[in-house]
Amino acid sequence: MNNSDIYRKALALDPLTEGEALQIYRSAPLAELMLAADALRREQAGDPQVVTWQIDRNVNITNVCISGCKFCNFHCKPHQSDKAYITTIEEYDAKIRETLALGGDQLLLQGGLHPKLDIVFYEELFRELKRRFPQLRLHALGAPEVAHIARISRLDPETVLLRLIAAGLDSLPGAGAEILDNGVRRAISPGKPDADTWLAVMRIAHRLNLPTSATMMYGHLETPRQRIEHLIKIRDLQAECPSGNYGFIAFIPWVFRSSGTRLEREGVVPDTSAAEYLRIIAMSRLVLNNIRNIQASWLTVGKTTAQIALHGGANDMGSIMIEENVVSSAGAHNSFDAEGIQQAIREAGFIPRLRNQKYEPRPWPLPGTADLTDANL
Repeated sequence: MNNSDIYRKALALDPLTEGEALQIYRSAPLAELMLAADALRREQAGDPQVVTWQIDRNVNITNVCISGCKFCNFHCKPHQSDKAYITTIEEYDAKIRETLALGGDQLLLQGGLHPKLDIVFYEELFRELKRRFPQLRLHALGAPEVAHIARISRLDPETVLLRLIAAGLDSLPGAGAEILDNGVRRAISPGKPDADTWLAVMRIAHRLNLPTSATMMYGHLETPRQRIEHLIKIRDLQAECPSGNYGFIAFIPWVFRSSGTRLEREGVVPDTSAAEYLRIIAMSRLVLNNIRNIQASWLTVGKTTAQIALHGGANDMGSIMIEENVVSSAGAHNSFDAEGIQQAIREAGFIPRLRNQKYEPRPWPLPGTADLTDANL
C-alpha cells in the first residue's frame, strides 16, 4: 500500500495495521504526515479553531519509590531518611488554597511505589482532601501505583480502584506507561509493574467508567517499531472500552529528558529533536483513531515546538502546571502562566479555551482571576 492510501485509510478512521503505521512513520516526509494529521484533527477534535488548556498543580505524595526507574532523578530509596518525605496535610492545604486562588480546579497527585503506603493511607488522604475542598478534582496515581497498592494491601486492582473512587478519586492519569514493551521496561524501570499490568489496570478503570489518559515517554532505548506497537496497544485497549464510558480521554507523548539520570550515565543519548517530536504527534493522531484529544507537551519540548504541533495533530496544550518536580529534575525547565499559555495558543492561530480534566469547557476569566499575570503567579 502506498502512503497516500494509508492516509486515506487513517482519515476514514479505519485502524492502521502495524506495518502501515510503521511505513509512514519511517518513510513519509514530515510535512506530509503533519498535513494528514491536521486534517484528521479537524474532523476528530471538535471546533478546529479551538485549542484547550488547563490549570492544575502536580503535587508529589512522596518521593520514596522502589521502582528503580533509570530516567528519574526525583525519587529516593526508603532508607534515605535525609531525603525521603511524605507530603503532610498542612502542606496539601497550603498548596491547594494557592491552586484554587489561581483558578485551578484539580490536583495531579503522584508519588512513587512506596513500600509502606497501602490502600488505607490513600483512602484517608483522598477523603481528607475532599472534606476540606469538596470542589477539588483529584487526578491521581497511575496504573503502576494502583497495582503496587493492590499488591502490598493484598487486594486485587479492581477493589483498590473501587475504594479509591469511593474516597474521592476523580480520574486516573496515564503515568507509568513509558513504552509498553516488557523488554524496554525491564531495562529502564526494573521494579515497575510490566506492560500487561498497566494495560490490565486501565482496562478495569475503563469498565468502572473512571476517566483516564494515556502517555508515552519516548527517545531512550526503544525502537521505532516499539513506539508504533505502544500506540496500537493504547488504541486497541480503547476499542475495548464499554460504549458510553470515558476510556482514554487524551493521549500525551513526551520526550525523555536525560540530564543527570542513570540512563545518561549509561550512555543513552535522547532524541529530543523538534522534528522527531512532531512526527510522534502526527503518528499519534493517525494511529489513535478512537482518542479525541492529543496533547502537546510544551514542558518537554518548549513553546515553539508545541505551537507547531498544534498544526500537526495536537489540539490541546495541557496545563500551566503551577508545580511540577519529576520531569523538571531531569532538565525540562519550560514554564507558562495562565496568560502566557493563552498567548502561545493565539500566536499559533487558535482560540484558547480553558477546560477541566474531562475536556469540558470552563469559563475564562474565572471569578477573581482576571488579572493573573507573571507578577502574581
